[in-house]
Amino acid sequence: MKPVFKLGLCAIMATSVVACSGGAEQRRQAKDDFGYLQTTPLSPWQTLPDQAPYFSTNYQIPSQEFEGEVGKDVDIRPPRQVLDLIPGARIQRDSRGVTLAVANEKQLDKVWQTVERLVSEQTIPVSSQTADQVETGWIAWEKEDSAHQARFRLSRLEQGRRFALGVNMIDSRAKASDDPLTPALRERYNTLMTNLITVSHDAALRAEARRLAEQRQADIPISFGTDRSGLPVIIARAPYDVVWEKLPAIIKPLGFTVESRNQSQGTVKTRHVAPSDERWQSLGVDPITFPDNSYTLLLGDLGNRTSLNVTNSDGKPVDEATLEALSPALKAVIAQVNQASE
Repeated sequence: MKPVFKLGLCAIMATSVVACSGGAEQRRQAKDDFGYLQTTPLSPWQTLPDQAPYFSTNYQIPSQEFEGEVGKDVDIRPPRQVLDLIPGARIQRDSRGVTLAVANEKQLDKVWQTVERLVSEQTIPVSSQTADQVETGWIAWEKEDSAHQARFRLSRLEQGRRFALGVNMIDSRAKASDDPLTPALRERYNTLMTNLITVSHDAALRAEARRLAEQRQADIPISFGTDRSGLPVIIARAPYDVVWEKLPAIIKPLGFTVESRNQSQGTVKTRHVAPSDERWQSLGVDPITFPDNSYTLLLGDLGNRTSLNVTNSDGKPVDEATLEALSPALKAVIAQVNQASE
């Protein structure tokens, strides 16, 4: 017997919040009175003798048979929406499934790589696989609806200049009865499978963007100069957020230990203990005359640059010579860190 993979909602959407407690059955059903099901059927309107009947069409109920669930069988959950996480993608839905049309072949390559990664990580079970198509094994959406299991076909679609990912349910089965899967549930499951792919794809793109940003900012140019008011200041040619994250590791070899920091105020309170002579020799710079004491580093956001100043325990700026000597020391530490990471 083939295994059944159980996928929770957390595997699909990190931002999903379940608003009510209880099992899937309780989340689908209304909890109020179902007395309306015992409503007396409509009967023909009886008119008085010799009375001319008149009926307004404003309130006329169409005379026809309506298909759909009633009572406890009505699914009250809001419909699932395909998450719009792929830039420029167009979402098309029909009775068969979801088609995610992307802008070009390169974008489709990246989306299909996400599918292949989910397969290799065994997040998606596989029944069969080719270069352009994956048929999944049985999947149960554990916290969504435990009554049914489903299999899907994931297809890489290319026709002329049209590039798309197809997500289509190809089989379903009920776990405890012969109840067929309703069209609403079929649409819901196709959406869940599509979102599993789009969320994973978006997370991978964000992780790659962070990696590239860190790589670009690995070398932070440092210079010494003056601010707009003419006061001495160290300038780091990198955005404030980058400098803020990297600063503790940069100043640690210089004898500064971070005790507390406040990003919104741009303050980093430190304790300084002079490094050994061997440390200064390894950095290739002259020792800095910072007495062992408490110091506060002040960071300023200058857009694509960050200013850095230092005050002593009395809140007074250190002298210009000391601040100027700190600039090459910071350069040396950054260069040493970058060389070690290569």
